[in-house]
Amino acid sequence: MTKTFHGPVHQGIVPAYLLAKLAQSERYTTAADAARQTLIAGRPPFRSRLEFSVDESGELVAEVTAAPDRTISDAQGTENLPGTVVRREDDPPVADETVNQAFDGLGATFDMLLEAFERNSLDGAGAGLNATVHYGQMYDNAFWDGARMVFGDGDGEVFRGFTGSISVIGHELGHGVIQSASGLEYQGQPGALNESLADVFGALTEQHLLGQTADQASWLVGEGIFTDAVQGRALRDMLNPGTAYDDDELGKDPQPAHMRDFVTTVEDNGGVHINSGIPNRAFALTATALGGHAWEEAGTVWYRALTGGLSTTATFTQFADATLVAARELGDNVEEAVRNGWIAVGVIEDATSRTTG
Repeated sequence: MTKTFHGPVHQGIVPAYLLAKLAQSERYTTAADAARQTLIAGRPPFRSRLEFSVDESGELVAEVTAAPDRTISDAQGTENLPGTVVRREDDPPVADETVNQAFDGLGATFDMLLEAFERNSLDGAGAGLNATVHYGQMYDNAFWDGARMVFGDGDGEVFRGFTGSISVIGHELGHGVIQSASGLEYQGQPGALNESLADVFGALTEQHLLGQTADQASWLVGEGIFTDAVQGRALRDMLNPGTAYDDDELGKDPQPAHMRDFVTTVEDNGGVHINSGIPNRAFALTATALGGHAWEEAGTVWYRALTGGLSTTATFTQFADATLVAARELGDNVEEAVRNGWIAVGVIEDATSRTTG
């Protein structure tokens, strides 16, 4: 089935199609106004790759440290970045809980990357972690701008503040890892893969922080950012795409769970937030089949596929092939679980079901 969504295109955690739907709401009047403002404001242009300095001899210089280097700034309701610095790495907690939540979320993501994948920050070389809170007026989104995390406060009617969700923070910082590791294009299948990988990082960050196994995890991305007025649990459900919300005003979660329902559209950068449900489910199925902590086997496979020379235009099938190569290094049981995950969502064919004649 082919579905098409129309509306402005942005790259934050909240898809533009959901904001566009909210902007037309008669029930959520405050949130509708906030959604319109958010769509108009958009986000700054995506910046270039993380940069390193070069010393006088021409050698590449990067500070490598096993501890995070966090800086939180406050935009004070404006759209001017980076804003005023309000907390640095060695500073104690401040009175503003939003600042502290952002600080802790950046640290949780750093810890997961280091302990699970031996990756020192987003670039693998100890890059500082920067974030700005209180961006814009009732800004209904959070995004990675190529150099920092940026958080809106939400409208209070549909969306709460975005610093309260660890999976949101891990997701957006995940874009920084993807930017550094492969530079996947943000369009079509590569873009949907980009979004899915960011969801994987977000989910793993939350699970790692809570010490959850794959069976214990919710597999929700953005859990808690909706207010109680909304009929929904989160922005996305990785294990069961298409079930995260079903609200009278916002509509139903449009994510497909199988390639037969792949959405062809020119909106949402070719459906990057929509079709990401397909590889999301493949990962969640793989992780739950393997059991234990998802970052130890399934996460390692996905991370090695991402960082192993992945093409910037990789399709779902090409990425699936890369995960199978990575899985073989971890054992037959891991390879089988990965293969079954991709078969279940229709990305690769089940060889046992082929007929000959």
